[in-house]
Amino acid sequence: MANERNERIAVYPGTFDPLTNGHVDIIQRGAGLFDRIVVAILVNPDKSPLFTIEERAEMAREVFADEPRVEVDLFEGLLVEYARQRGAHAIVRGLRAVSDFEFEMQMALMNRRLSPDIETVLMMPAESYTYLSSRLAKEVFSLGGSIHGLVPDLVEQRLTERLREHNDA
Repeated sequence: MANERNERIAVYPGTFDPLTNGHVDIIQRGAGLFDRIVVAILVNPDKSPLFTIEERAEMAREVFADEPRVEVDLFEGLLVEYARQRGAHAIVRGLRAVSDFEFEMQMALMNRRLSPDIETVLMMPAESYTYLSSRLAKEVFSLGGSIHGLVPDLVEQRLTERLREHNDA
């Protein structure tokens, strides 16, 4: 699916388990920088996600239903190959803290080596989400803490349902 209309397309990859408001912030601002941003949910058999990949895609599609510049897709394999197939010019990555920088720099340099025509754009989330990660949101929620305002309302609702299912089992 090459980029036939010469659109500026970016791919924002991740597991999004679950989608947080930090992700939402980066996606919305990325949609302002590019003609289209593809939220690319990684199929990663090595991880044990709380939500299936289909559930994560469905939630993301619902959250961005009114955003014509945001597309949600699934991918596996090499990110730069997927980005090339989508006709992307850029890979967007979130950078929350200095601790993220070394890993993201290594990934960006490797991606550049593999595909010099695809740039990596590092974006910081809004200050209020710089400490937020999917792992932390799940942990706080599982221990009974409030994550209201840290994840989209739809995601909070699905987390509540998942916890209820788990407790009923």
